[in-house]
Amino acid sequence: MSDPARPSGPKILAITNQKGGVGKTTTAINLGAELAAQGYNALIVDIDPQGNASTGIGVEAADREMSTYDLLLEEVPLREVIRPTRTEGLYIAPATTDLSSADIELVANEKRIFMLHDALRAPDVADLGLDFILIDCPPSLNLLTVNAMVAAHAVLVPLQSEFYALEGLSQLMLTIREVRQSANPDLRIEGVVLTMYDKRNNLSQQVEADARENLGDLVFTTVIPRNVRVSEAPSFAMPISAYDPTSKGSLAYAELAQEILARQ
Repeated sequence: MSDPARPSGPKILAITNQKGGVGKTTTAINLGAELAAQGYNALIVDIDPQGNASTGIGVEAADREMSTYDLLLEEVPLREVIRPTRTEGLYIAPATTDLSSADIELVANEKRIFMLHDALRAPDVADLGLDFILIDCPPSLNLLTVNAMVAAHAVLVPLQSEFYALEGLSQLMLTIREVRQSANPDLRIEGVVLTMYDKRNNLSQQVEADARENLGDLVFTTVIPRNVRVSEAPSFAMPISAYDPTSKGSLAYAELAQEILARQ
């Protein structure tokens, strides 16, 4: 964790794409688990009202006494919201459906786009011993997602290998630029990771070629394959590294973690 441009404390990544079903939550869970496997302490901050990251990591709705709603709207300290998971070194700040109203409630707050920033960059967060914070964003460019971008050091974009995949990136890139110009000038793009990739499919290959041509080194070398074991793992409330560590999906997320660590 030797980035001289970044203050001490955890590296904060916002995992975002305004399109749903592109692998944001899957990436948050499995990247977090792989970083933990490498000996790092990783926290997933679930700010999607659907709470899929929380469920997929094994935190039932009834067990979410404190949630990211409390973190954002009630200004409860992060240490009171996070909880360990069954994966050593991996923690979760769970979400509840209360977040569905957060956009409306935040509008009236003059600090509305800085609430998550203030929560995740508070001085006492360093005492938690975290190395990475991964923010699982909702599938829209709303106030919650903007909060994540303002709080983050960098943005990680999962890009599904499908038709029109690149078209949706333009609005996301515009939002990132606006956040840079206003609230977080140091925000950068960590990278774009191709997800649900099928090397036998000409379309996947074409999307990859187009992405690398247009985005260059922003596209990670690692691609995440379309893999049934990755799809099954959340129903067992496990990351793929625990559910099937030898699967292609597990090996791909391990490679992605290594690639991210090499960029630090």
